[in-house]
Amino acid sequence: MAGCRSYLQGLAICVTVLLLVSGVVMIGVGFSSVDGNVPVAELFDQLSNSDGLLVLQVFGPITVVLSVLGICSASLDHKPLLLLFSAMIFVEFVALMVVASPLVQVQAQIDSTVEDVFLNVTPLHRAEAYIQSELKKLQTSDSCCGLRHFEDWENQLPTSCFCTPPTFDPQLSAQPVNSSSDGSCVMVSRDVPPPAPQTSDKLWVHSNPCGPILKSYLGFPIKVRIGIISAFATITITAIFLCVALGLEKYWKTPKVEATIDYNRVKYQPKPSFT
Repeated sequence: MAGCRSYLQGLAICVTVLLLVSGVVMIGVGFSSVDGNVPVAELFDQLSNSDGLLVLQVFGPITVVLSVLGICSASLDHKPLLLLFSAMIFVEFVALMVVASPLVQVQAQIDSTVEDVFLNVTPLHRAEAYIQSELKKLQTSDSCCGLRHFEDWENQLPTSCFCTPPTFDPQLSAQPVNSSSDGSCVMVSRDVPPPAPQTSDKLWVHSNPCGPILKSYLGFPIKVRIGIISAFATITITAIFLCVALGLEKYWKTPKVEATIDYNRVKYQPKPSFT
């Protein structure tokens, strides 16, 4: 039984150390500028994740303080401190689950909200200058054009939308005349004014839209925060279980049994009778 208690104590210390690490990670992510790296982030003010950052900024330091208390109580095997730590970390766990629940709803609403934003900013050549500038950077880096289709620019396609004209292989008879062999470029009508480097009589633009790429950029910070909170929940439940088990050790520990021998006891048996 002593070996089992030592094993539980060591495991409790390891789990509380992991809880400390998760608190540090929550602080780091909470005060980092992940949203600042999202292209065209100004378009999505209604999808602001400041609540998610605030959750990590508030609960991160609390987790660090409580985890230090848990490490000390588990190392010293102090029963009242173990039970106090278990109660406090359980209260934090419940509060975090209640406060962070809107993040799941935001994740589910991203697609519909982003589509509404796309409708409000098209046609893109009439959008504000900073929106066009950020979107052109995204088109250049990710080889895409427009939000849902290159026609979002109407007949004002920017240079970042144009592809290098693909080399046509006559042996590929099944190749369509209006798209490249790999499908990454599509041919547009000649009424679109070409950029200066374009010298061919055919104009090619990126066939992939930027909308799905932009959605993935927007959803990534939320997924990171949900993942951190999920990991914290798993570690917290394990820490509560171990610390409660150590704190209530006297209720599950088998008491020692002492054997005594009474040498003064004399046993009498009846004398057998002969008949």
